[in-house]
Amino acid sequence: MSNKDYRVLLYYKYVPIEDPETFRDEHLQFCFDLGLKGRILVAEEGLNGTVSGTVEQTNQYMEGLRADPRFADIEFKIDEADDHAFKKMHVRHRDEIVNLSLDEEEDVSPMEDTAEFLDPKEFHEEMQRDDAIILDARNDYEYDVGHFRGAIRPNIRTFRELPDWIKENKDMLEGKRVLTYCTGGIRCERFTGWLKEEGIDDVGQLHGGIVTYGKDPEVQGDLWDGQCYVFDERITVPINQVEHNVVGRDYFTGEPCERYINCANPDCNEQLLASEENEHFYMRSCSPECREHPRNRYIEEHGLSEEEVQAKLAKIEASKKQEV
Repeated sequence: MSNKDYRVLLYYKYVPIEDPETFRDEHLQFCFDLGLKGRILVAEEGLNGTVSGTVEQTNQYMEGLRADPRFADIEFKIDEADDHAFKKMHVRHRDEIVNLSLDEEEDVSPMEDTAEFLDPKEFHEEMQRDDAIILDARNDYEYDVGHFRGAIRPNIRTFRELPDWIKENKDMLEGKRVLTYCTGGIRCERFTGWLKEEGIDDVGQLHGGIVTYGKDPEVQGDLWDGQCYVFDERITVPINQVEHNVVGRDYFTGEPCERYINCANPDCNEQLLASEENEHFYMRSCSPECREHPRNRYIEEHGLSEEEVQAKLAKIEASKKQEV
């Protein structure tokens, strides 16, 4: 039995949707009527979403979606929550439900080709093979706050950069058992099909993604270090039920940290791992230029006067001199 009033649903389904724009409009109204909040993408190739609501609202949503024959077998990853994980409800039409930005001749359809699915126990076992390469299919900031032990960190900021990174580093994968994973599984379905097209044949993907792995009663998130980044108000969620190792590092001091903030310069908005103390000391800004930006949100939010700003900047400068 749930002891929290709200839940977050994470789900996707590759299935043909003939008129995605009409589906979008009708689905948005359906979500509004239920009182859900979240972000859903609709394309001719399927549906990809994360929504939050009360237990009753999310139950009604799952029942309503599964009543459509196209989504009768859709899998939902369910997390308990204290409140909504989103501020608004968006349903948007896209060309793809996950953007890999492949050329038309390179593109692959997960409905036609994808790699072998591994359940959490199988994935856990295969990660310990001598010939295994564990490849994180997520972005660098997702990896930095948590990842599977020994996983490779692609140097990418967005998923669409991953194919180019693979082409540049293909030699490390050749002749290996390649194991890929992502948050909920959707990115791997398209990515692993493309890997096979590129000649990397011995590939397995974590079915249901990190979220499912963390909830598996047998594996219990073992061999996962840190937290799992999620694209909602929670920002990160725990995965490993056996032990918790912090892998994130504070942007300013390098100390262990799992707390993400956004740079106060709206033109930058870089995501940074930072303690609350360092957030305030460095004015939630990643650089001197961002700290002195005329639209710095930290200065505005805290109503700092010019004298107070200059005093803070002087303290930061003094701390740098002490480090030297």
